Order: sequence, then structure tokens, then C-alpha cells
Amino acid sequence: MAAPTTMKAVRFHATGDSSVLHLEDNVPVPAPADDEVLIKLDYAGVNFVDTYLRSGLYPINLPAVGGREGAGTIVELGTKVPSSFGLEVGDRVAVFAQGTLAQYVAAPAGSVMKLPSSMTTRIGAAVMLQGLTAWTLVRDAHDVQKGQVILVQAAAGGTGGLLVQMCKHLGAVVIGTVSTTQKAEIAKKHGCDHIIIYKEQDVLSEVLRLTDGKGCHAVLSGIGKSTFAADLAATRRKGTLVSYGNSSGPVVDFKILELSKNNVKLVRPTLAKYIYERDEFVERTQQLLDLVGKNIISVPIGAEYTLDKAGQAQDDLTGQKTTGKLIIKIDQ
Repeated sequence: MAAPTTMKAVRFHATGDSSVLHLEDNVPVPAPADDEVLIKLDYAGVNFVDTYLRSGLYPINLPAVGGREGAGTIVELGTKVPSSFGLEVGDRVAVFAQGTLAQYVAAPAGSVMKLPSSMTTRIGAAVMLQGLTAWTLVRDAHDVQKGQVILVQAAAGGTGGLLVQMCKHLGAVVIGTVSTTQKAEIAKKHGCDHIIIYKEQDVLSEVLRLTDGKGCHAVLSGIGKSTFAADLAATRRKGTLVSYGNSSGPVVDFKILELSKNNVKLVRPTLAKYIYERDEFVERTQQLLDLVGKNIISVPIGAEYTLDKAGQAQDDLTGQKTTGKLIIKIDQ
């Protein structure tokens, strides 16, 4: 069945808060380029990167359709999509690309992965960006090893919860931070060995107490500005600080000499640069889908929204009102 000429999509014509997002009814359905596929979307994921792009922290050409991940069905293939990619019209797929807050998205074929028959598009959309982010953090940013002590900030959140499960799967001891006792229960279910409620306890003091003053082999933090100094101090000698997000704002005025105090390695990764090549994307995605398919890690859905509530979903995420993964159902 051919795609229509217009679609519903959440777009923004200027940067700012969630009020700049508008659900529009007559947005042209994108035509896939030669190396792209056109996907009819069932679900999209909600992520902090959506707010970074919307606010102007990360550059983007305007007007833009929101959303960076989703899942649905391929309805058209570009003429030069390699047959080696194994993609066909009718395939159920997950996609990592800009513009998924819409009924259709045209995405580079290299960033599209066929879903196993046992996985729904709901879970496919939920696991794509945060799952790949978490898996590349524990494999590429810091190769987590058995017996290492890892600090995971925001351990009850979408990415944080996946990081905890993955670190435990790899044999690490995990210290997780949360804001409330309710979220502490969620972090415990994810597998945290130790939980610090940061509104009641000093994170750095607790980390040092739990590690006999040594600190952690790695700190995985998407918080950014507000915890950066403590994250660095919680990293042990020859350890790794992985600062992968800016939920409290970007880190500024950092003096690189600070790393020499404990010979700490500082990594500021973005997912796209870990899966830039098709073989990198396929390797990490297949590993991730295998972990989910074998129930080694679970993907708890925190809340589901409709397309017209995309702004509310982003506000709920940044307002620390949620746990687990937030997704948006896209009605056709």
C-alpha cells in the first residue's frame, strides 16, 4: 500500500521550551533518498536529546520534526539500499534517526534494524536509542569487567535502569543514585547492589564509604553540570568518568588538569559516533536485541502518550516525574 502524501507530525519552527512543539496535520510525507527507507511508525521513544535539540542546545535545521527513535513497518525502499542490509518492504523495524514524532519517517537504511519476530514495535521503539546508548557506554566508553565497582547516576530512569542491568550482567558491583525511596525500590529491582538517595545522603561520601575510600572504577552519569565535580571525585585512580548527558545543563569551564589528580580518563560520548559504520550499528544492535530477547535485560515502560502529548512527555522527563522508558503511540 502506497504512503499518503501528507501526515501528522510534531514539528517546531523555533527553539525553546515545549510550547514550541506543534502537532500539524498536513506535513508532507518525506520521500526516501536512494539510500533511505520510508517507515510507517507505530511508536516513538522520548529522550533527553529531544529536549536538547528543541531548546537549541544541540543545533538542528528548522523547521524540524521531533523524535530520534521509533519502530514500525517499512513501506518503501530507496533504489540504492544494499541488499546486504537484509531490509524489505513489510519488515518490522526499529530506527535511530531524526523525525520519528510523525506517522512516517525517511531514514538512512544504515540506521534501521529488522526486529525479531518475538519483539513488538512497542518494545523496539523503547529500546533503540536508550538501549544502544547504554550498551555502547558499557562496551565502548568503558568496557565493564567482572568485579568492577560502577556508579550509575539516575538508576531508576530509562537509560540508568538499562545501565544497571547491563553492568550486573557483566559482573560488576553497582552503586545507583535515585531521588526518592520509591525510585530506590525500582533501582533495587534493576539490580543495584547499593542505592544512594541523593536528596537525603551525600553521594560522594557514600561512594567513598562503600569503596573503602577508593572510589569507583567507572562513573556513568547523564546528569552533567550539577554532579560533574562529585562524579569526578567519585572516580578512583586510573578510573573512567563517562559523562554522557546534560540533564542538569552542560558542563562548562572544566580544567583538564583536574584529571591528573587520579589519572582519570574522561569520556564525553555520543551514540552516533559509536555506531557510525553499518557494521558497528549491526553488531551492537544485534547484541542488544539478543539481551532483550533472552530476558537478560528488561525494558520497563514508564508511561505511554499520544502524539499530541509529546510536549507533556518531554516536560515529564525533564521534570523528574517519571521512571522507566517513555514512549509515544502514533495512531495512523
